[in-house]
Amino acid sequence: MKILLAGSGDIAQRVALKLTDQHQFFGLKRQPVNLPHGITPLTGDLTDAACLDSVFREGFDMVVATLTPDSFTDEGYQKAYVDSSAALSLAINNAGHKPKLVIWVSSTSVYGQTLGSWVNEDSPANSATFSGRALLQAERHILGLPCAKAVVRFSGIYGPGRTRMLDQVLEGVGCPAEPEQWSNRIHSEDCAGVIAHLIRLNEQQVPLSEIYVATDCEPVTQHELCSWLTARLNVSLVKERTNARSARRCSNKKLLDSGYKFIFPTYREGYSALIEELKG
Repeated sequence: MKILLAGSGDIAQRVALKLTDQHQFFGLKRQPVNLPHGITPLTGDLTDAACLDSVFREGFDMVVATLTPDSFTDEGYQKAYVDSSAALSLAINNAGHKPKLVIWVSSTSVYGQTLGSWVNEDSPANSATFSGRALLQAERHILGLPCAKAVVRFSGIYGPGRTRMLDQVLEGVGCPAEPEQWSNRIHSEDCAGVIAHLIRLNEQQVPLSEIYVATDCEPVTQHELCSWLTARLNVSLVKERTNARSARRCSNKKLLDSGYKFIFPTYREGYSALIEELKG
């Protein structure tokens, strides 16, 4: 099975590690350097439809798109998500050998701020931010493809190299108890695990849903999370963030019903492992 990693950063590389023995992986980036063993580098621009036409002559069976914008700006999101999804969609439609499955990584930020309400795959995606609108437009491009597709909306990703919350707590910065500010999180190992799980289901000819919310099993208020981390790290909080926003709580029921077993079911297991790694 030949799998194209459209964008081959941390999450994509973790996916390859989980499936390398059964598949051939090709990592497509503008500068595909330092890719681990098991991923064949391909040089290309995901916004360049002509380039992608050439790439798809390789005849890929699956595509996993994990893209990251260069900047948190309207232009950055337009290029990384909207332009890339449009070019990818065009190339796949033009390809003589179309992939059996396309997995596109999106974000729960498409839901906007819903003040503590629960959201799932059927909830309206009505984000008013430039980033949420770009993500949703990109999803529409992918959902129009003439093959099986799965849009995976990840919540806040943490893990090695993604330690912003830990760093803030170590600096003595916490979050107020009121108003409630909900946090939905998923460890990077589970991000890769979810993608590998969907690939395996597809190979077993299990029908996939077109959208999955991928988040761990316990949304938590940011105040509660900061308090828990404070106790584990043995530090004192001396100030509070003032720019945090109330947010939704995300349900992972559809993902659990598909048979996925979390490596880190809640923030407790995930951050405990991360703290031990940082100590080492």
